[in-house]
Amino acid sequence: MENIFYRLVYGLYERLLWNQIKNGSRPHHIAFIMDGNRRFAKKIGLAHVKYGHQLGAKKVDNILRWCWDLDIKVVTLYAFSLENFQRPPDEVEAIMNLARQYFVKLAKDKDIHQYNVQVKAIGRLNLLPPSVQAAITHAEEVTAHHDRYLLQVAIGYSGRAELVDAVKAIARKVKQGLIDINDIDEDYINQHLYTGGAPDPDLIIRTSGEERLSGFLLWQSAYSELYFADVYFPAFRKIDLWRAIRTYQKRERRFGR
Repeated sequence: MENIFYRLVYGLYERLLWNQIKNGSRPHHIAFIMDGNRRFAKKIGLAHVKYGHQLGAKKVDNILRWCWDLDIKVVTLYAFSLENFQRPPDEVEAIMNLARQYFVKLAKDKDIHQYNVQVKAIGRLNLLPPSVQAAITHAEEVTAHHDRYLLQVAIGYSGRAELVDAVKAIARKVKQGLIDINDIDEDYINQHLYTGGAPDPDLIIRTSGEERLSGFLLWQSAYSELYFADVYFPAFRKIDLWRAIRTYQKRERRFGR
């Protein structure tokens, strides 16, 4: 009886939310800081935190489809930071195995091809295990011709490292005489970021109740709207996404004007 009542109330609230957002503006690009997998695993009594990451990976499938059904053109996922390499070796190994499996899955996922989604990994990919790098390369190659949606997965990522690597790449071109220093502007720097000129995120959603960016898309988030959801990532629901979009629609985006 309790489950039936919950489903009834959830369904009513979902319809209410949909009526509130369906005619409003939609973010072109949503980025997710997928936080809380480990705490969720501990909360529900799982034997190892790796199972929390597995549940998080399953949740990604739902979130992507919710976004594509809303015609959100770009989704960026913060999957693994450079700092995460400092976690216990067994946890890092489990996450890397999960990442490899997920990129293999993306390469053959019928929805990826049906929705015409290009897959791209961003970060210091050379630091990842060779098997993960190979899975990433394959997923990027088989989706390179897709042009309706873009899925960016930040793995081995740091916003500061991204800026350092962009500066180094530009400095090499200046040193080689390929460009003049006066040619460097915001657009030129943007093209040398891992994101390679992709649209900046309109909305960044972080789960777990933490309220910080943790080095995520430092350059690109200059005018992003931020939404902090007080729910662990594996427990993130469609109504949580719609709440974030409702909040986004209520904000006046002036971009400093």
